[in-house]
Amino acid sequence: EVQLVESGGGLVQAGGSLRLSCAASGFTFDDYTIGWFRQAPGKEREGVSFVSNTDGSTYYEDSVKGRFTISSDNAKNTVYLQMNSLKPEDTAVYYCAADPDTSAEIMDVMEPVLDYWGKGTLVTVSS
Repeated sequence: EVQLVESGGGLVQAGGSLRLSCAASGFTFDDYTIGWFRQAPGKEREGVSFVSNTDGSTYYEDSVKGRFTISSDNAKNTVYLQMNSLKPEDTAVYYCAADPDTSAEIMDVMEPVLDYWGKGTLVTVSS
């Protein structure tokens, strides 16, 4: 059974940090691009950051560049999103997604057809 299980969300003050984890199982982790979408209240889901486990390439949405860092631990089948300098506008449910046929650069565009999704973890940034 394929599973993507997110953890690490919570409530943090503006300027603070959180680290999200996406634990993957049931598929060949090394063959997949994995990363994070988020959906804020009343807004569409958007791509945040992705990492390709095949070539190590990464993608960051413009608003998180320099603040968020994505990493992949192939020994633990887990992808992390270190989020620093958090802002109230980062408040959202963060979803992990994985796909074997999509590069990090176009995961956002391919959202409707990605293979696997987690259930999400809520990040709330207070001002």
